[in-house]
Amino acid sequence: MNDISRRRLLGTAGAVGAGGLVVGAAGGAAAHAATEAAPATALTTVGSTEVAFHSPGKSGGSTGAAHQAGITTPAQSTGYLIAFDLAAGAGRTQAAALLRRWSASTERMMAGEPTGDDTGIALDAGPSSLTVTFGFGRSFFSRTGLTAQRPTQLDPLPDFASDHLDAKRSNGDLWVQIGADDPLVAFHALRALQNEAGSAARVRWQMNGFNRSPGATAKPMTVRNLMGQIDGTGNPKPSDSNFGRRIFVPAGGGKGAGAQPEWMAGGSYAVVRRIRMLLDDWERLPLGKQEQVIGRRKKDGAPLTGGTETTAMDLTKVGPDGKFVIPDNAHARISAPEQNGGAALLRRTFSYHDGIGQDGTPDAGLLFVCWQADPAQGFVPVQRKLDRGDALSTFIRHESSGLFAVPGAAGPGEYVGQRLLEGH
Repeated sequence: MNDISRRRLLGTAGAVGAGGLVVGAAGGAAAHAATEAAPATALTTVGSTEVAFHSPGKSGGSTGAAHQAGITTPAQSTGYLIAFDLAAGAGRTQAAALLRRWSASTERMMAGEPTGDDTGIALDAGPSSLTVTFGFGRSFFSRTGLTAQRPTQLDPLPDFASDHLDAKRSNGDLWVQIGADDPLVAFHALRALQNEAGSAARVRWQMNGFNRSPGATAKPMTVRNLMGQIDGTGNPKPSDSNFGRRIFVPAGGGKGAGAQPEWMAGGSYAVVRRIRMLLDDWERLPLGKQEQVIGRRKKDGAPLTGGTETTAMDLTKVGPDGKFVIPDNAHARISAPEQNGGAALLRRTFSYHDGIGQDGTPDAGLLFVCWQADPAQGFVPVQRKLDRGDALSTFIRHESSGLFAVPGAAGPGEYVGQRLLEGH
């Protein structure tokens, strides 16, 4: 195996790609002069973008601690969600060794470098915004003798009326989220982590997702889901004054009944749901009916009460018929934070398509991942409200579910989860 690093193959991506310049007719001469000594042509911006592994970001607000990549990172075009179960007889020692291996390989891959036993799948690619995010399921703590460190926030989610859950594709000891803007880079990371699991853990389930590719639209836009709807308009923003407090666990763990263990500082909780969309039924609805179900215009995501995608909904506005312009059961109305006591969660989703199901309809929909400092204050109240009368529920089916504690970022020289596995 040629051990040349993927980073070396970037050529002058730092000077050319990172500045947003894509070589074309006007830039060819300058690019050629800058890369004469390089072994390969410089990659475009998409390939050269790198996300830091160690302490990539502060959680903001009052939380203070750093969080893992893949939470506030813009959603990439390719994603994998994978759950692992520890092997029979494996415990805390094996789990620590596994997280140490995974963290070391992830640090190299996110920097655009090959792993120790590299397959060569992504050898000629840059980092491509690769992120790998690690979390722990409820069962992980009993398997490793760390039940005293299990947060109460990992208590099982309640049952919901829209649930048709497959236990084999739900939960798990360990959870990994992979995202990248190049499919081969994402697959390379997937294979590396699967191979390095060795005899310590086995794959419980895997889900493959996708989003719009960077540069596919004239300007950056909120993604659309497979129903054609703009998806994620109401997401809280890192610039919001209370963003950190709502999405990330504070240093010190907070106080009172909801206090959290110190090892979760800077961390968050991921609710993962595979939501099948009944596309044949949805696509038979006229456009106007679809917009009534959602409460927003399909063309631009603006609320039915007018404005643009970012215009606040006027939930009190009524039409000539005396009915609310945004119907009582519209998805956008029911899920709005102001309708749920201010409950907020950060959606970071991928679409999926797994072919045609046994019933002859598309097995396609949404890999729903949402982030919050406490699921009891985020996902649960919102989903309960949706469960009681969301017009969209007729066209979707929740087929798998998981809840995972995602610790803060590893510091230099640390591996993800070290403060949990070695601190007690």
